[in-house]
Amino acid sequence: VQLQASGGGLAQAGDSLALSCAALGGTHAMGWFRQAPGKDREFVGSISRNGRGTFYAESVRGRFTLSRDTANDTVYLQMTDLKPEDTAIYYCVVGRIAVRTNTADYWGRGTLVTVSS
Repeated sequence: VQLQASGGGLAQAGDSLALSCAALGGTHAMGWFRQAPGKDREFVGSISRNGRGTFYAESVRGRFTLSRDTANDTVYLQMTDLKPEDTAIYYCVVGRIAVRTNTADYWGRGTLVTVSS
């Protein structure tokens, strides 16, 4: 499975940004993790294979929304009301996503999101 992520960049607090990730080579659950400078990797959210089930970390619930184009195996992460603490490298993941261990079967290259205050 290959993952192609896009989006991210610079934003100010309160702004919105969107990330997208296309999975080539299979249909699985998809999601995002992130890692801020000097911090451990953190689960952000996941969406089921059919796109009907979502699960979010408490830190982003209500501000971030996952959606999925099942025909193209593409997941979208809409981030609103961004905060400086959302600054991190965001990683798209596919497959079995384990929240407690912050692991997943397949990882994409990270995309940087920087939020200034």
